[in-house]
Amino acid sequence: MLEVYPTMLAQGGRGSEHWVGTWSAAVTARPPESQAPQGQAPQAQSAQPQGQAESPLHFSNQTVREIVHVSIGGERVRVVLSNTFGTVPLAIGAAHVGLRDKGAAIVAQSDRALSFSGGSTTTIPPGAVMISDPVGLSVPTLADLVIDIYVPNDTAMMKSPVTIHPAAWQTNYVSSPGNHVGVPNLPVEATTTYRRADGLPGSSWFFLSRVEVMAPEQTGAIVAFGDSITDGTHSTIDTNNRWPDHLARRFVREHMKMGVLNAGIGGNRVLGDGAGVNALARFDRDVLAQPAVTHVIVMEGINDIGQARERASPSAADLIAGHRQLIERAHARGLKIYGATLTPFEGANYWTPEGEAKRQALNQWIRTSQMYDAAIDFDAVVRDPNHPTKFLPQYDPGDHLHPNAAGYQAMANAIDLGLFKAASVPARRSSR
Repeated sequence: MLEVYPTMLAQGGRGSEHWVGTWSAAVTARPPESQAPQGQAPQAQSAQPQGQAESPLHFSNQTVREIVHVSIGGERVRVVLSNTFGTVPLAIGAAHVGLRDKGAAIVAQSDRALSFSGGSTTTIPPGAVMISDPVGLSVPTLADLVIDIYVPNDTAMMKSPVTIHPAAWQTNYVSSPGNHVGVPNLPVEATTTYRRADGLPGSSWFFLSRVEVMAPEQTGAIVAFGDSITDGTHSTIDTNNRWPDHLARRFVREHMKMGVLNAGIGGNRVLGDGAGVNALARFDRDVLAQPAVTHVIVMEGINDIGQARERASPSAADLIAGHRQLIERAHARGLKIYGATLTPFEGANYWTPEGEAKRQALNQWIRTSQMYDAAIDFDAVVRDPNHPTKFLPQYDPGDHLHPNAAGYQAMANAIDLGLFKAASVPARRSSR
């Protein structure tokens, strides 16, 4: 049985309610100036511009049907919608949740209407999130859920950043005009897929932050906090092959009920903004605010190193200082926090000998400093023993930076599940 942590007790809700995150996406802002021209209708993938950083779609009097793959199940569920980066209110005309059949279809009789503080519609203020009222729905472990959001207003006319998770690695669907929430077979006009600058097919989630289930009080959640290697680049679209997905499957096989929440953002950095705000700035929202969180796995820094190229700053010492800040903040909330070593990147387009030296120094600190409650050595799992600055060929999809699906599975398989059992949780250390 897992230890009940103080953070979990604070998340208990009304009476005996204990809500646990079963799925999440770390959100970013899509700037207004990066969006398609006003009045442009959504386009199918083949007609979309090439080299996008995220889906360029706007919505106007349309239903967005989004697919999420949960980690743990439950008999009651609620959904968190987000206007975190919006600068104007976001009107939600209706929202539903149900079990996915296949493609854009919903399992018959599984659809549930969502309400917000008792209302069937809601308006999310700028910078805010909105938690739905709970609904009864038997959600199996590792199930696909359908979340429908009806957007009545024209997002192109709002002149506001759109709250988005750029790289969902999951096809999502956009309806023809109208409110089609809960319709078993959505009249699909477009998908949120797009072609990335690296040539990979991508997809995005919109206005969606988290799904929670009611669970026994001893159930906790793990947040995987990182960059594109946690987000799942090269895991292949519509397959749920990210390393946090494989970790969730391991928990199910071992009959350990732990929510696994992916808080990876492709291109994210510890200290610098760019692809999402920096890790220090988003840690409260993406980790500490998650319901019933008990553990954090941090894998961040390769983009700070790579984007610096030959420059001295940020140094390995700068990155270590940033990691120590994350450790302090996690420990202050009673969480166990584990550091994951950075995987090889020689051959990537921003590799330099100077960057490699920083990676080695940061990894050595993660392994030996004992500042983290434990080290998870992803580097040792995927590196080529004959050339340890490179990936093993069987785990390298060709960009020399991200693992392929087999590499992600190897990473998840290397995590000691004993770290998440009360008897195996080490005593908390100060990072001072």
